[in-house]
Amino acid sequence: MTAPQPASYADELKPHGRVARFVDMIERVGNRLPDPITLFFLLAILVVVLSWIAAKAGVTALHPGTGDTVSVVNLMSFEGLRRMLTGAVGNFTAFPPLGLVIVVIIGIAVTERSGLITVALKRLVTAVPRALLTMTVVFAGVMSSMAVDAGYVVLVPLGAMIFAAVGRHPLAGFAAGFAGVSGGFSANLLITSLDPLLAGISTEAARLIDPAYEVNSTANYYFMIASVVLLTVIGTWVTAKFVEPRLGRWDSSEAGELLPPDTGEITEPQRKGLVAAGIALVAMLALFALLVVPSGAPLRDPEAAGAEFLVQRIRPFFDSIVTLIMVLFLVTGLVYGIVAGTIRSDRDVARMSSEGVAILGSYIVLAFAAAQFIAYFNWSNLGLILAINGASALKAVGFTGMPLLLSFVIVAAFINLFIGSASAKWAVMAPVFVPMFMLTGYSPEVVQVSYRVGDSVTNIITPLMLYFPVILVFAQRYDRRAGIGTVISLMLPYSAAFFLGWIIMLAVWLLAGIPLGPGAPVEYIPGGLTGTPTTP
Repeated sequence: MTAPQPASYADELKPHGRVARFVDMIERVGNRLPDPITLFFLLAILVVVLSWIAAKAGVTALHPGTGDTVSVVNLMSFEGLRRMLTGAVGNFTAFPPLGLVIVVIIGIAVTERSGLITVALKRLVTAVPRALLTMTVVFAGVMSSMAVDAGYVVLVPLGAMIFAAVGRHPLAGFAAGFAGVSGGFSANLLITSLDPLLAGISTEAARLIDPAYEVNSTANYYFMIASVVLLTVIGTWVTAKFVEPRLGRWDSSEAGELLPPDTGEITEPQRKGLVAAGIALVAMLALFALLVVPSGAPLRDPEAAGAEFLVQRIRPFFDSIVTLIMVLFLVTGLVYGIVAGTIRSDRDVARMSSEGVAILGSYIVLAFAAAQFIAYFNWSNLGLILAINGASALKAVGFTGMPLLLSFVIVAAFINLFIGSASAKWAVMAPVFVPMFMLTGYSPEVVQVSYRVGDSVTNIITPLMLYFPVILVFAQRYDRRAGIGTVISLMLPYSAAFFLGWIIMLAVWLLAGIPLGPGAPVEYIPGGLTGTPTTP
């Protein structure tokens, strides 16, 4: 069970400006909420009650994609009670972050407790200029979407470790990594699995107006490359100018369960172990390449051999990424430990993995509570109806042009506070907004990229994000008093800065008429139903 959440370290800092005082207030209020485990159970009960009220009131919505009427499902009924009781275990075991976190931690625990991470970080901080550390953490976080969700479990705690290794507040590194991983989830220098997923939904929505229109997976590629640079700069600036000054000096006595710090010089056994681990790392990466690069390799999809983009042809590789990361950490940690002398038998490896997973005890209980809440929210259709009615309300506002587009970004960001899945939200919103904006002169590619901006910027401030429970547990390793308010107050400056910076870049980009990707124009001429969008 996680510790109670009293007022936190923000109370000990002198206020420095209205913005800082507002963020401190957010933290104090958030940390006075019940324990996160209790809070998620209370939210689950609230969803049940709201489903009963909304069902009795006859709340419905018309699904814009299927045309079906979506009604609220009353969970406060015999059928609802039966579903909640029989589905509780399934909700927990199928909770997406649960397996990912535990599997990856098995490998990371060996790497950490063998001493490899400590020694590697010592080497890193001497090789990378300190002025670039923050930028490196944010950039790596943004790029981690190539590995889907693995960045939440790997890069966020790694950012904290890197900062601690150079004497900076680890929660600042934690925040910088989380901002990149989650706030910058849509941006990347490469095409990721999200691009074809959203493009397919956009294509179907665009064909309601133009039956021959097709949105390519590269529809937002140019804009997302530029977004990597923008978010890296903004994330670095927010960390240095706001987050770190607010956190102040770290008091390690306030930390949760951490390994004893190793502040000495790298010894000869450690150096040999690091070299051996480096060789093992290269060998493992070469093995992974053999599993995916050659034609006919086991981690290639034979049914997608002719697909246009590599990300589609190597889908099995991305589906295996969690297991591969675990094996990578496990092997490198094992090799280091054997050479450095910190691992002497298989019992040491078993102990290290077990101790690493044991730290997740509070997270496992929290995941159970969060899984029930999210399942009830989905079963009740409350989230789906919220998204549909939110889209309808914006459509009825009467805005046109750029004000309408910017309002759409705000609505997408708001709905993202309640529904985490990018594809699920887009499946609801695309059939409404893609045709509407096409008829006002904006291409489907513009609507999609606007949605991606809104969908990303609030990921880092919503407790309903699937990985928020594990993020909270990571924060508590460095401040046992950290609660929901701590995490939200840390991430709020990033969310606001990302939103403002990204929306300004979007407006300038569209006003300049720059293509969003190869063959992806900004403008669409209403009435041009021949299938070829017009480049301005």
